[in-house]
Amino acid sequence: MDLTTLIATAKANDASDLHLEPGLPAAVRVRGALKTMGGPVPGKELLEAAQRIIGGEEWPRFLERRSYDLSKNVGGVRCRINILQTSRGVGMAIRLLTSFQATVETLNLHPDLKRLLTHPNGLILVTGPTGCGKSSTMAALIQEINLTEARHIVTVESPIEYVFKPYRSYIRQREVGRDTPSFEQALVDAMREDPDVLMVGEMRDPETMRLTLNAAETGHLVLVTAHSATATEALQRIAASFPAEAQSSVCAQLADCLVAAISQRLVYRADLKIQVPECEVVLASHPVKNFIRRGEFFKIVTAMETGADQGMWTYQRYRMWLDGRKDWHIPGVSGEKEEELPEVSEPVAPLTAPLETGAGVVAPKAATKPGTATAKEKGERVEIEPVEGGLDAIISKLKDK
Repeated sequence: MDLTTLIATAKANDASDLHLEPGLPAAVRVRGALKTMGGPVPGKELLEAAQRIIGGEEWPRFLERRSYDLSKNVGGVRCRINILQTSRGVGMAIRLLTSFQATVETLNLHPDLKRLLTHPNGLILVTGPTGCGKSSTMAALIQEINLTEARHIVTVESPIEYVFKPYRSYIRQREVGRDTPSFEQALVDAMREDPDVLMVGEMRDPETMRLTLNAAETGHLVLVTAHSATATEALQRIAASFPAEAQSSVCAQLADCLVAAISQRLVYRADLKIQVPECEVVLASHPVKNFIRRGEFFKIVTAMETGADQGMWTYQRYRMWLDGRKDWHIPGVSGEKEEELPEVSEPVAPLTAPLETGAGVVAPKAATKPGTATAKEKGERVEIEPVEGGLDAIISKLKDK
């Protein structure tokens, strides 16, 4: 068994996932359908491959937890790999990530999603079932900020799937288990790191949810993913994750900080031979906020159906937009290049103005070019830096001159 060859074969067949299990043929997911290829995978070779990928230092951690998540480039293909212990031995579930730069346009998402990113703070929730492209949509939204605004972005992921190149924004990516011990610790740390935008890979427990809501409420734009079938269900699950006595305050907090909830699923377009995301979008209008605050989540569906003029989308309305769309981006046909960024007129400029110095801090002296008059020669005010001896020493030196 050669893992590089298997991944290359899966990539050549446009597979989104590759599953390896001892004693069973390799399985690939192509356009949502699972297919097997080749003969049974030897358990011993699969175990050796897992040990090479995880490494000797981290292998005890796998033995303790019986699972391990990481992202890795294998044969030029970036993959998200979950290594797990099963009844047959050590297996792998590998997600093949797209090679092109994820943007709203390249993912065939509606351009209205860009408007959500103009908010300086609040919570944007991206939800859907496993394998629906939530991570790609999150990467596209982060990339949109990166290309248009100068913000400080901190991501907390498990593992890192898309590697961003800072363009206009200043981006830091942290991987849980490698760069930080947990989502909770990373969120606590983020409050001391001066972020404008915070991306949280997934809300898995009440503590992570609490810290995420606090961050969204205290002046940060927070993007986060969750697992659910609909946007309304995702909002309801957040509130239901807390004890009954705390749910009313959580609902109030969620209503105050919510910007939008996006739920998506992938649908196969036979005419284009690609999968495209189909979305529903709930915006934090006044009725929606009131429903959330009172815990009446079932009423959000009605607000979404009647909120088309406010920018809300139901699955049905979004499907009609997809049916009428003409300008599709088709991977491998549209001529994109890996990690290619569109040209913009104003990339981030280096800092040219000197930083202000506080009392007792000596600013670095700029070199004076020959023939250039100094401030003293021009008759301008001369800034005197603090010296030992205080004011008396300074006056004494001026008298001597």
